Amino acid sequence: MEESQPKKIDINEEAHLSQLASVGQIAAGIAHEVRNPLTAVKGFLQLLEQDSKQEYIDIAQSELDNALVTLNNLLQVSKPDLEDEAFQPIHLAVELETILNLFQDKVYKINIVTDFKNADTAISGRKNQLKKVFFNLIKNAIESITDTGTITIKHFATQNEVTVVISDTGIGIPKEKLSLLGTPFFSTKENGTGMGLTQVFSVVYQHGGKIIVDSEENLGTTFTVILPLQNLITKRSVSKLELEYTENASIREFFISNREHFEEQLLCEATNVKEKIAEIQAIGNINLIENPHKLTLFVVDNREHELIQFAKNEGIAWAKHSLTLAFKLEWVQAIRRTLWEFLYNYTNNIRDLTSNEDFFSMEKNINAMVDQFLNHFFISYSKYKDELLSSQMKIVENLSVPIIPISETICILPLIGAIDSKRIETIGDKVIDHIGKSHIQYLIIDLSGVAQMEGIIMQKLIQIIDGISMMGCQAVLTGLRSEIVKSMLKIGLNLNEKAITKGTLQLALADLLNNSSFMQPSLPNI
Repeated sequence: MEESQPKKIDINEEAHLSQLASVGQIAAGIAHEVRNPLTAVKGFLQLLEQDSKQEYIDIAQSELDNALVTLNNLLQVSKPDLEDEAFQPIHLAVELETILNLFQDKVYKINIVTDFKNADTAISGRKNQLKKVFFNLIKNAIESITDTGTITIKHFATQNEVTVVISDTGIGIPKEKLSLLGTPFFSTKENGTGMGLTQVFSVVYQHGGKIIVDSEENLGTTFTVILPLQNLITKRSVSKLELEYTENASIREFFISNREHFEEQLLCEATNVKEKIAEIQAIGNINLIENPHKLTLFVVDNREHELIQFAKNEGIAWAKHSLTLAFKLEWVQAIRRTLWEFLYNYTNNIRDLTSNEDFFSMEKNINAMVDQFLNHFFISYSKYKDELLSSQMKIVENLSVPIIPISETICILPLIGAIDSKRIETIGDKVIDHIGKSHIQYLIIDLSGVAQMEGIIMQKLIQIIDGISMMGCQAVLTGLRSEIVKSMLKIGLNLNEKAITKGTLQLALADLLNNSSFMQPSLPNI
């Protein structure tokens, strides 16, 4: 009996089997990701037959949206050209700086190190798609760090290509799973779909680039993205869009009839911000889809007063919920660019401008209105933040001078922590004002929580005690530490004739409430 020989697989057959395996894996992922929301919709439709409730409709709608998002993500992976975006010169170092600004609220525990060389070197590509690539990579790097860590981003160019390296000190990826990165529906995150990295790989490959991934568990991960310098010839910066055109329609009617197209174009322009739409809606009840329509109509109708009020309200809302300003700025600039795309199509298909002057007048008005919005938004945002900061500083001042009433005639001032010149002035002001309002007879100042005190602060404290006496109140000092007493003796300060001193707060309270051993400090002989 002949010994069986292992079957040899030629390159073409092996590639074909690999493709079949990939198709099977993707098909299984689609079945899982789409079947779940559709099953939920089916269940809620059955419930609606028995009990018509709006919440069932809302949940069913949400699940259908999830299924459509999944399918749309797959379409973008297989046919990224569906986003009709022109190739243009891109300075990746500039885009990386912009993207990092979007994560300012996330990186207070993470050290971001940048090393950008050859920053003036540009590649040709689809800007929004490439911005999304690096947005996803930086976002993944941040999310991989559970507590504190470092993210290092490098940019450099050679004669033929530009390289971006993003390294993190996060949890890392197991070696056996590295080859699966970029596969639809494979994710190392608990609730991830894997579509983010799938789109990253797809966009980079579409730009003629390559990705190298190196990772080690508990040490971190490094993504290296290499893109060619000469990719495609730069195309025009404005696009002819497939919009609805009605003869003699006003610009307002044009925007209203093309509302859905406006949303689609806006989401293409604001690639990074659209990832935050649901989060911003949940945090601040701010509708980033509805609000651009309001702004657009205010602009084209030249309703300046309503635009200013809208900008002020938006500024307060973003400040109140501490939303990242970089997202707002990118969103408004995306609205401006979308406005211009639509204006270009409007003037070329509906309105026959009689002169360049008409066009530039319209251009000047639109830019002025958008600038007006941004100006009042930032003023309103800053004003609210300043008022909030001022109120918080007042709260901190009150907490730094916590005067606690014990009875109608007795209060305690427990001081804890360092006392600098600003705080001692606040203490003096608060103490004198409180005595003037409440007319207390005794103020117990407990210093057991103060470890050190500079000489000038001690002198200020003596002045405050003099002021307390002038207001007809008796100062009682408790908990003086030996280090502070030694420092006072060294610079010749004496409290014996100015205040009553007790070893502890408990002793002072016991004596004062019993009214047994309290007496005025001895006065000097005259």
